[in-house]
Amino acid sequence: MARHVSATWDGAGQSATADIRGIRLSIGDDAPPHGSVSAPLPTEVLLASVASCFAIAMAFVAAKRDLVLPGLTVEVDGDYEGPRLSTIDISVSADADDDLVERLIPAAERLCYVTNTLRRPPRITVTRR
Repeated sequence: MARHVSATWDGAGQSATADIRGIRLSIGDDAPPHGSVSAPLPTEVLLASVASCFAIAMAFVAAKRDLVLPGLTVEVDGDYEGPRLSTIDISVSADADDDLVERLIPAAERLCYVTNTLRRPPRITVTRR
């Protein structure tokens, strides 16, 4: 199943508006040194994708085992190295037994589309339309 999103430069500065199935998301890098308060940086959106995908994967694997993870929170930190993120660290917490949460993490790792994409990067091509 293919997915399609688009982004249009806002015409000034370093910001664009992404269109995701009709949902508009402003993304930018307007204020030095790293973005504005009105729009997340593109890399912050990437980290948010990691966090939300992993949270959904954790909730899914818990539900498959008839478990609930109240207070499930996934936090993600990324470190820059030049023009890329060199590390992405994911931490998971929930109001549940630590051993239970730890046992669910490997299944969530296998399921999370975003982290799997980052671990095995897709072929990227750029063309002019």
